[in-house]
Amino acid sequence: MSKRRAYDRHNVVVNGSVMKLDLAIKNGLIIDGTGSAGFYADVGIEDGTIVQIGRLDSNANEVIDAEGHVVSPGFVDGHTHMDAQIFWDPIGSCSCYHGVTSVVMGNCGFTLAPCREEEADLVFRNLERAEDIARDAMLAGIKWQWETYPEYMDVLDGLPKGINYAGYMGHSALRTYVMGQRAFEEEATDEEVATMARLAEEAVRAGAMGFTTSRSHNHETSDRKPVASRAGSWNEIRTIVNAIGKTGAGMFEIAGETTGRDPERIRDYQQRLKHLAVESGVPITWGMFASRRAPGHWRSYFDLLDETAVAGGRMFAQVHSRSLNVLYSFEAHLPFDNWHVWRDLRQLSLSEQKAKLQDPGLRAKLIEVASAPSTRHEEIGATVNPPDWEWLFFMDRADGHDRSLASIAKNQGTSPAAALIDIALASDLKALFRMPINNEIDRDVLEMMKHPRSVVTFSDSGAHVSQIMDSSLQTNVFSQWVREKQELSLEEAVRMVTFEPANHWGFHDRGLLREGLAADIAIFDPETIAPNMPEVVHDLPAGATRLKQTATGILATIVNGQTLLRDNVHTGAAPGKLLRGPLASSA
Repeated sequence: MSKRRAYDRHNVVVNGSVMKLDLAIKNGLIIDGTGSAGFYADVGIEDGTIVQIGRLDSNANEVIDAEGHVVSPGFVDGHTHMDAQIFWDPIGSCSCYHGVTSVVMGNCGFTLAPCREEEADLVFRNLERAEDIARDAMLAGIKWQWETYPEYMDVLDGLPKGINYAGYMGHSALRTYVMGQRAFEEEATDEEVATMARLAEEAVRAGAMGFTTSRSHNHETSDRKPVASRAGSWNEIRTIVNAIGKTGAGMFEIAGETTGRDPERIRDYQQRLKHLAVESGVPITWGMFASRRAPGHWRSYFDLLDETAVAGGRMFAQVHSRSLNVLYSFEAHLPFDNWHVWRDLRQLSLSEQKAKLQDPGLRAKLIEVASAPSTRHEEIGATVNPPDWEWLFFMDRADGHDRSLASIAKNQGTSPAAALIDIALASDLKALFRMPINNEIDRDVLEMMKHPRSVVTFSDSGAHVSQIMDSSLQTNVFSQWVREKQELSLEEAVRMVTFEPANHWGFHDRGLLREGLAADIAIFDPETIAPNMPEVVHDLPAGATRLKQTATGILATIVNGQTLLRDNVHTGAAPGKLLRGPLASSA
């Protein structure tokens, strides 16, 4: 981006007097979130609000020189799982490192409320495996001070927050609150369904963004049973969503049914979604990925979006900006942690593993096991094959241009499993490997991103913390699709991650740079903004493991008019707010 010379300034005058601003951002390229062409101007901020965009005097308590940088609205992420993390990590990492200033949590039916303190293990059971949030971390990091969802929101309101948080009420927590242990195995009675519907409506009136559920076979408890929401009938979901519809507010998010590739099952599920959107009047949203194993499978779901609109309902898809990758490392987990021979090795400390890996006899056994179907799983009637080495990559850079273990092994004249061990040893066991499990084909990703009824969001930040690191979804939009592939303009990309999610989730005072709106702002260098390499850290409560990823090229992240991060370093500020739904003010 070309540099621009600073121009003359004029004082900001309010009610006839010169105003001293809290913060002035100077000399930046304003890309305001609308999709319109950028322009050079200053931004003046007072009391958390944008008060002027234009030529400003330097009379401010804090001045940021944004020359050579884009000044945009802060990024908005509509799909996170920070429900537990907010209690021990107020700044919202790792989303905050990628320009995100507002997030929505409570997706897929997983929340911490409603729940009685003595029954906390019921919600932990839903979260621990399904979202990879360690029970020990939750026990150590959460101070229980609520029972109902409105009480939970009041607790969140009082917590120090770096970024802004909004939340749904989750179906799994709602079921266990009403049904107890039965929620994991039984259908609810009519009376219990009526109670759930009443509580969901109460939550929306208190400011919940809506209601969420999961019917996905991927969501299991720590003992490998379905999470509580999966035991509920479709009629139960329908009753709750229709109750929310009566409020005139709120939305419904669903982790969808596992239909496989059966056209009849797919169509039945899609028609139920469409009918629910029409009869309830509630906007419905769900996440969608493409898969190389099922080319084009996603297209019928995007056709459903148009069908629903024609029928009078509202529905939109949440999509990602790149492949969905599972990350492997000796420091976290590997594909064969529970396989014969490997299982014993992986129970040792990293230093002990490093020593054992240099034992030729053990190394040969490990390579043999990793290169064949799991004998342990065969013994219980299941076949678990070794990784697809053509699609398991040595992640030595963050831009996706890395090499598969199959190609590395071929070049070295060895086996992929041997190459994995050698690479790990050469890095002191810190090497990362990534395996794309969805969105492997870029052209599908781009087509879904550009669909008029999709929103680019879906980071899952706060969940899958030792397995997946997608908090960098937003910075990847700029590094991959604007700069590298030149498929999007800066203006299109900014709109994708600011106004569009803000508008869909009803954050009408955010997502745009406009006088009178909240001063949530990202200042970044369009020539360098990009995700950094992830790393394995142990900074959760009780020392639990997670993946951490920062970004480069972001000069400042501003939340409600205060600088939260400068060069991706926390300033110590806690300007974030709880964003309640539209009925909260009248509740």
